[in-house]
Amino acid sequence: MKEIKAIIRPFKLLDVTEALQKIEGLPGVTVSEIKGFGKSRAKNAKDKVTYELVEFIPRIKLEVVVADKMADEVVNVIQKYSHTGNTGDGKIFIINVEEVVKIRTNERGKEAV
Repeated sequence: MKEIKAIIRPFKLLDVTEALQKIEGLPGVTVSEIKGFGKSRAKNAKDKVTYELVEFIPRIKLEVVVADKMADEVVNVIQKYSHTGNTGDGKIFIINVEEVVKIRTNERGKEAV
């Protein structure tokens, strides 16, 4: 199994999630509102937020755990629908997942996803 974490621009969320919903068998997606900065330290960003003298840029984090065979499709959809070609488009991280436990049923492994 793979965990896919993507940091994207907030205005791309609808495009990305609509495209992800079309993937058959996708177990679900977690969406979080986050803020951070990259190499440029948000200095020239129009949408920056200043907190305790540090400048941050608002972003969205998507998290999804899928079977290995589905990971490339999910990554490709996120890449396609979140791309603007500008600095700050975000990142996608792909992490190996050793185990999943469904709290309600105690199911484990791929049945728990």
